[in-house]
Amino acid sequence: MRVLFIGGTGNISSACAKLAVEQGIDLWLMLRGTSGETVPHGARTLRCDIRGGRTAAAVLEGTRWDAVVDFVAYLPEQIDIDIDLFRGRTGHYLFISSASVYEKPPACHVVTELTPLSNPFWRYARDKISCEERLWRAWREEGFPVTVVRPSLTYGETWIPCAVGGHDFTVADRMRRGAKVIVHGDGQSLWTVTHNSDFAKGLVGLLGLGAAIGEAYHITSDEVLTWERIYQAIADAAGLNADLVHIPSEFVAAFDARAGASLLGDKAYSVIFDNSKIKKAVPGFRATVPFADGIRRSMDWFTADPVRQAVNPEANRMMDRIIAAYLAAFP
Repeated sequence: MRVLFIGGTGNISSACAKLAVEQGIDLWLMLRGTSGETVPHGARTLRCDIRGGRTAAAVLEGTRWDAVVDFVAYLPEQIDIDIDLFRGRTGHYLFISSASVYEKPPACHVVTELTPLSNPFWRYARDKISCEERLWRAWREEGFPVTVVRPSLTYGETWIPCAVGGHDFTVADRMRRGAKVIVHGDGQSLWTVTHNSDFAKGLVGLLGLGAAIGEAYHITSDEVLTWERIYQAIADAAGLNADLVHIPSEFVAAFDARAGASLLGDKAYSVIFDNSKIKKAVPGFRATVPFADGIRRSMDWFTADPVRQAVNPEANRMMDRIIAAYLAAFP
C-alpha cells in the first residue's frame, strides 16, 4: 500500500508513521523541511509546503496514492487545497479532526460518532467542524473518498498532557519546585487520555479501508480517569508530590482566554468515548497503554536530557496570577 502523510513528525503523526512503516506500508511524508523533523527509518519524504499552491501541485504531479492522511489541516480553505490536489489522485483521504467538535456542553456524557457537533466556546473546534462540513460536501457531490478521524487528548513521550499550563515540562517543574498546580473544577470530572501508539493502531488500520469511506471515527483509550487522578499520575511518574489547587474553569477563562476556550470547549466536562465503531472497523484495535505507564515513558524522556525540560515563563506567570487571584478571593 502506498500512503502519503501530510505531516508525520508531530505528536500524533510520528507514532502513526512508525507503525505504518513497521507494517510494511510504502510510506511517504510531505514535510516543509523545518529543523528538528525526525523521519522514521523506512519512510520517504516529499519536501514542500502542502499550502504552497503550484509548488505542491508540481511535486505531486503524476503521483497516485492508496491513502492520504492530512494531520495539519485546521481551516476549510486548507481543505479546499487538499481536495484540489488529491481529487482523482487517491483512493482514500483521511482528515484528522478532533473530538472537541462534539457538542459542548454535552447532552450525554457517553459520546458516539452520532453525537451532534457544536462548540460555541472554542474556535479551534468550530474550524474543525467547518473542515468536516466541506469534506462531507465533497463526498456527497463528487464522491471524494473521505474518512474523518477524531482524536481526543492524545500524547506521546514528548508530551505531558495537562489541561492548564501546556504540554511541555512547565507543570512538572512546578511540582518539582513545590509550586501550586491548577486543576480545573473540583478535579472529579471524567476524562480520557490516549497514548499516541494506541491511536496509531486505529488510524493505520483504517488506511485504504473501503468501508470507512464516508464515515467518521473517534479513536481513544477506554480508560476513564478523573482529572485529579491524571495530575496525581503525573506527579507519581516524576516521584513528586503535587500541591493541587482546584479552580473553576470560568475563573481560569477570565484570566487566560486560550486555556479557558480549551476547558469550556472541551476538558471541563465529563466525557466517556464509546469506541465500538472503530473496534468494528478495525477488529485488532485495542488501547493497551494505561496512563500510569504512558506518563512514566514521557517523564523518562524529559528527565533523560535537561535540554528537554523546557519551562514556559509566560505560562508560569499566568498560572501564578490565576492562583493568587483565586486564593485572594477564596482564601
